[in-house]
Amino acid sequence: MSTQPDGNGRHRVVVIGSGFGGLFGTKHLKRADVDVTLISKSTTHLFQPLLYQVATGILSVGEIAPATRLVLRKQKNARVLLGEVTDIDLEQRSVTSVLLGETTVTPYDSLIVATGAQQSYFGNDQFATFAPGMKTIDDALELRGRILGSFEQAEVARTQEERDRLLTFVVVGAGPTGVELAGQIAELSDRTLEGTFHNIDPRDARVILVEGAGAVLGPMGPKLGSKAQRRLESMGVEIQLNALVTDVDAHGVTVKDQDGTTRRIESSCKVWSAGVQASPLGKMLAERSDGTEVDRAGRVVVEPDLTIKGHPNVFVVGDLMSVPGVPGQAQGAIQGATYAAKQIKAEIAGKQAPADRKPFKYFNKGSMATISRFSAVCQVGKLEFGGFIAWLAWLALHLYYLVGYRSRIITIIQWFVTFLGRTRGQMAATEQWIFARLALEAVYGDSEEGEEIVRGAAGRRPPGPAPGVSPADPTGNGVAAADKPGGNRKVG
Repeated sequence: MSTQPDGNGRHRVVVIGSGFGGLFGTKHLKRADVDVTLISKSTTHLFQPLLYQVATGILSVGEIAPATRLVLRKQKNARVLLGEVTDIDLEQRSVTSVLLGETTVTPYDSLIVATGAQQSYFGNDQFATFAPGMKTIDDALELRGRILGSFEQAEVARTQEERDRLLTFVVVGAGPTGVELAGQIAELSDRTLEGTFHNIDPRDARVILVEGAGAVLGPMGPKLGSKAQRRLESMGVEIQLNALVTDVDAHGVTVKDQDGTTRRIESSCKVWSAGVQASPLGKMLAERSDGTEVDRAGRVVVEPDLTIKGHPNVFVVGDLMSVPGVPGQAQGAIQGATYAAKQIKAEIAGKQAPADRKPFKYFNKGSMATISRFSAVCQVGKLEFGGFIAWLAWLALHLYYLVGYRSRIITIIQWFVTFLGRTRGQMAATEQWIFARLALEAVYGDSEEGEEIVRGAAGRRPPGPAPGVSPADPTGNGVAAADKPGGNRKVG
């Protein structure tokens, strides 16, 4: 175990997380008389709202996930420490992180916790084996492999039943991510892949958007939700509302309708975008701070100045904080982190004491979601509009928040090629992207249980081909048996 040196006696700020909250909090302290240590388990700053475009071949990982070290290279008072935070000692004021078995303890005078949220399966974590979320780079690459792999396997499918299952894509959750992803899968099959296969017509793909509530884009109101629904339906997306997903396996999903009846949707490729839950660090902070609570999603119920009870030097921002009226979006994280940095700077400058802080106030700049090329919906205050103008506003806003001029220029080029033409520049996919996550679960978990996880995700059935599944693909998951973990591939 190593302990980070105290440095030159300056105020020490530790920031946990390299998302919008962590990065903007660090950058806002650039000219302050402090030493900043940003601790993250990822080497990149991920622009999460554009992950779905990585999953559908529009953008590359590099455009939406620049290396955090490069982003902060010119900030002399900041350093980056890679590792997963395993402990926060509020009494000793230290953060413990681990990287490849090496433990590091970093002391702090002020702490900003911005570890965000992860996918929530509402107590059914086993669904993740078959329906990845859309929160990380690995999720996006895995989903790209699953989407393109389904088309490839459909090309060689031996029965119509198997082909139909492989060409059915189910998106669970009709929030912004679900709407954007469903629209892009539909455009991918209708435009980009048209005419590229011999035995199948990609335009026959069936895209189903399943939502447990009664509306698309519910938080944005009925007007914009209806507009988004009409546009998706015009693209051929099937929208099933008031439909709760009760089970997910390798071959499809089970849905319970409002009248209590259940039905089956056979599908090879599923994606989950139905909910989020906060980082486990939120619960840790609440347990170690007398009187601090977490909400149902695991977010920390913070004080008016975004701190936890009894610790005015510990700020919680972004998706990890629970503040009425503040949505789990990038704007909330940016504004919260900026506020926290301002309080730290004011304190070390002797301009105010913690007791004199003004409460955090969130300024709602609106929300938007893109549906397809040339179509989006936008809400700014009481103003609601959609269509081409909303789509241009969406493009401009996302370009503005992308980090780095290079990323912005390349993104503009990729968008130009994709939206005005038919091709997409990022159509590579490998089997490793599909199975890497499952293989890691098998390695770090119980060996027998881990093997079952991989076999289950691959859709492996008892010996002998199942009905509607070709002998060449007894697993029925869209990848040849010899190419799966444990298959008969010969390694040279």
